[in-house]
Amino acid sequence: MREEKEIDVINFGSNTTGRRKQGVSSDDYLEDWDSRKPRRRVQSGTRNSRTREAYRESSDQTFETSEDRPGRQKQRRDKNNQTHQRNRKEKKKKSGFKRILIILLIIVILLAAGLYYLVGVAYDKMNYEEIPSVSKESLQEDGVVNILLIGNDSRENGEDGRSDAMILLSISKKTKKIYMTSLLRDMYVEIPGHDGNRLNAAYSYGGAELLMQTIEQNLGIEVNRYVLVNFEAFANLVDAVKGVDLELTNDEVVLVNGYLWEYNILLGRPEGTDYFDTSLSGMIHLNGAQALAYTRNRYIGTDFGRTERQRKVLTAVIKKLPGAIVTNPKGLIDGLMPNLTTNLTKSECYRLSLVASKLLTYDLEPSSIPMEGTYKDANIRGMAVLEVDFEANHKYLMENVYGENRE
Repeated sequence: MREEKEIDVINFGSNTTGRRKQGVSSDDYLEDWDSRKPRRRVQSGTRNSRTREAYRESSDQTFETSEDRPGRQKQRRDKNNQTHQRNRKEKKKKSGFKRILIILLIIVILLAAGLYYLVGVAYDKMNYEEIPSVSKESLQEDGVVNILLIGNDSRENGEDGRSDAMILLSISKKTKKIYMTSLLRDMYVEIPGHDGNRLNAAYSYGGAELLMQTIEQNLGIEVNRYVLVNFEAFANLVDAVKGVDLELTNDEVVLVNGYLWEYNILLGRPEGTDYFDTSLSGMIHLNGAQALAYTRNRYIGTDFGRTERQRKVLTAVIKKLPGAIVTNPKGLIDGLMPNLTTNLTKSECYRLSLVASKLLTYDLEPSSIPMEGTYKDANIRGMAVLEVDFEANHKYLMENVYGENRE
């Protein structure tokens, strides 16, 4: 706080002297001897000592001497150089990032082009059979793609022979899973345009088209795409992935040799080809012919055991398939594709191939229909069949494959 002081003010005009109180410092007023009047000091005004000190420091910083000027200029140049270098580094980083993006884009384009070419070559080797009644149906229904895999016992292409295996492959976008659902061929079903019979009889009556219609009518789900696989295709597929490793009992090993005996005769191979040592059991490596013989066995576990073995082999193949596409694409295409028949169009196969990387992250979920507890053995018109609660199995499919909660 400014100290009040009494100062002398000389007023020559009135020849009087007095005391004036002023809230200023004692040297704020000087006597003007020429005019005989008091005059406020110009240079300091009413600043106190602390303010004047701050002002002097500010003045010292503001007004530089000629000796200080070169140093100041050098500092400014250094600062400008640092800013310029920093900007150049940032530009280089951005430029490097752009290059990486361009390289990645080129790689993606090349991979897409390679995949497009590979799918086209593979598809052209398959046998396409259009089914007019379902050709306009969507590939995906309610977030699920259903493809019926039909294994027949034909040694050549075409729909002759019996339906030896039926697996509904369901790719569910909702649950992020791939379901492999075996459909037991001894289920007694209603067949459109025919009397009730076993499920595999639908294939004998009207091929893949009637079989899909029969599944839709009895299980209440959309199925309008199929892939027909013959014996040779299955064996070649396993060979293309360099075989599979599975756990076999000794009884299963013995029966594999029995089915190989028939397979060797049909293909004109020397007797004993691919036979196992009958003392083996445990984890065993199987080639294509051995895996096919293993899946055909219905003497252990009846038809439920047989379909479970089919799913085991198919699961092992699917896990090894991505590696085989990279390391053995020619063997995979040449050995498998000519032995497949399908109503999938080329554009649909392209669409599926584009999401293949995503499908590799999906879990595989094996199951079978009828589910345990939803069927009973029956004899209808002299046929040993399975009488099935289709409503319960439909509910299972809707809740698991389609992700619908129906309480």
